[in-house]
Amino acid sequence: MPRRLTTILSAATLAGALVLTGCGEEKAATPSSSLSAVQVTGAAEKEPTVKVDAPVKITRTESKVLSEGTGAAIAKDDLVTLQAVLVNGNDGKVATSTWKTGTVGLDLGAKDLFASFKSQIPGKKVGSRIVIASTPADAYGDTGNQSLGIAKDDPVVFVLDLVGASKVLKEAQGSAVPPKAGLPTVTMNAGKPATITVPKGAKAPTKTVVQPLVAGTGPKVAKGQTVRVSYTGALWRNGEVFDSSASHPDQPYFEFPIGQGQVIKGWDTGLVGQPVGSRVLLVIPPADGYGAQGSGDKIKGTDTLVFVVDILAAY
Repeated sequence: MPRRLTTILSAATLAGALVLTGCGEEKAATPSSSLSAVQVTGAAEKEPTVKVDAPVKITRTESKVLSEGTGAAIAKDDLVTLQAVLVNGNDGKVATSTWKTGTVGLDLGAKDLFASFKSQIPGKKVGSRIVIASTPADAYGDTGNQSLGIAKDDPVVFVLDLVGASKVLKEAQGSAVPPKAGLPTVTMNAGKPATITVPKGAKAPTKTVVQPLVAGTGPKVAKGQTVRVSYTGALWRNGEVFDSSASHPDQPYFEFPIGQGQVIKGWDTGLVGQPVGSRVLLVIPPADGYGAQGSGDKIKGTDTLVFVVDILAAY
């Protein structure tokens, strides 16, 4: 089974994934008002220069569109791709910037996402550059973020370029594709693990098989994206289901950065190039799965794995 990961879109991991810069000494000055204390300069699609007349006093979280995009309005449960500059509102220092490492994704529906993002990003158009002046409570909360030099009472200024947004499918959508003869068959069961039936007497393939069962119509999954899927995994030797996203009711999906070694090789390579909305059958020999060591009590080092995977989103 793929290793289940905490979503990389949470507030804590968003900060941890970015390049960190040092923080200077705290300034002693009269606090400025929120948005009027922020100056942003720089060309579109380039890292902006953000200056804050610190310390800035933020009593309520608010935002402003600096340049409006031409894309669709973002919904409250969209998956959003963005670039971000974070500034400590207390000392005016840039705490971190995604422009050094590339875009990041936010799940606006995630429970642990900043309240400032949840309240201020929905309704903005894709392609926009916005500034959010956030209260401490709506950003890093009572704990602050030591790695970024942000104390629990520090307000935060975010300058965000909203690069893209995508909807999340509940299941595969597209045209059915007849599987090749000799491969396992799949029966989907709403809210439960899929039933995977392995042909009796058939020999397991020695190389990974990637067989679309439903051809989606969305954009193709690209290496480096974050992919959201639902899945069921079974053993070739007896058809026993060893894991399924449906067995995790607290989070009945799985997200991972594809092509980054966060999952088994058969997943990392087999889903790249498949359109969002697809349902894909993966038959994965040990070499592209868990190898000779196997995994846990159920997966032996000789086990070939069979997965059915619905690609719900990629961003």
